[in-house]
This record gives sequence, structure tokens and C-alpha cells, in this order.
Amino acid sequence: MNTTISFEPETLTVEAGLLEEILRAADVVGEAYGVEQSELSITLTDDEHIHALNKQYRGVDRATDVLSFAFRESDEPAVIGADFDILGDVIISLERAKVQAAEFGHSYLREVIFLEVHGLLHLLGYDHIDDDERQEMEAEQRFIMDKLGIGR
Repeated sequence: MNTTISFEPETLTVEAGLLEEILRAADVVGEAYGVEQSELSITLTDDEHIHALNKQYRGVDRATDVLSFAFRESDEPAVIGADFDILGDVIISLERAKVQAAEFGHSYLREVIFLEVHGLLHLLGYDHIDDDERQEMEAEQRFIMDKLGIGR
């Protein structure tokens, strides 16, 4: 997968190993779902920035752990003659990931990658609005996390 990682704020820093795992997870998802030629944008951020996005785009006035913005669901025009597909954007709050990793008793790496996988599955059309959808999405999350070898 052609994955671009950005930071908001730009001064945010992360370990190189985490960035490598984020790219690896995107590649595994791309291969598993036949979208390995797709383009993906991942933004690593803090609670303040994701709070503002959550409020602006979802009307929810609080920070969240991950947001997904699927390009396919937007009003953007198709890219004519391109040999790739634009999946969309995944925004992950690294602050929230640290808190949740501690709450759930697993590693920070596992939480960040789980949030990425969750966001990517949303871009691919999975959801968790009703119980059947939730069960299907949870099964897909387990499938990818197992492929990555990242357990709890």
C-alpha cells in the first residue's frame, strides 16, 4: 500500500520502530483485502487535534481514539486514468492510544496498530452500528491482528 504518514502537530515525534509497524500493518491489510495498490494517509496526532476534528466532522465534542474518512464516500471526483485507488485518511490519537493501552493491559504498539486496523476496516466499508456488523468487524480485526502477530 502506498501509505503516507504525517504528524499533527508537526512537532509530534514517534519511534522509528512504530512507524515501521504502521507501514507493515497497512501493507498486510492491503494484501489481505486486495487493495495493495491503494493510497492511504495516516495522521498521528494528539487529543487536542482529534478532538477538534471529532467536533467539526462528527459533532462530538470530545477526543476520540481514531477517525476514518473514506475517499470513496466523499463527493470528490474520480481520478481519471490512475492505476491506484485512494482509500482515505485514518487519524490516530497517540495520547488516547497510550491511555487505552494502560487501561486494557497491553502494549502501546498493540493499541496503535489495533486503532490503525480498525480505521482501515472502516475505509474498506466495515462498520459496527448493529450487532451483526460489530461481530463481523471484530472478526476481521482479529484476523488482521493475528496475521500481524500482534496479540494482547
